[in-house]
Amino acid sequence: MEATNNHNFDFKILEQGKFKQFQNQKKTIFEYLKQNTATASMVSEATGVPQKSICRYKRDLEKQGLLYEVEKKLCSLTGFRAWYLTTNTELFPKSNQLKMF
Repeated sequence: MEATNNHNFDFKILEQGKFKQFQNQKKTIFEYLKQNTATASMVSEATGVPQKSICRYKRDLEKQGLLYEVEKKLCSLTGFRAWYLTTNTELFPKSNQLKMF
């Protein structure tokens, strides 16, 4: 019975550690894309964050309005067409919505 309690305790610690790892990876990607415009493959290569994770963080950052797809062209790493990403707000497209009113 004691082993079960230890197992549950260890699971909580692992869960907390995993959450912290996700937060650290998301921050790493965000900071990298502030300085570089790159595809998910290029970000993975530069930061060591798995590409599948980058896709998840990309979606989260897009929903928060913190990441923008700049242009779709050949990735310099893979040679396939892919979106180049940025979190640098100076590179975000300028909205002309205010000019309409």
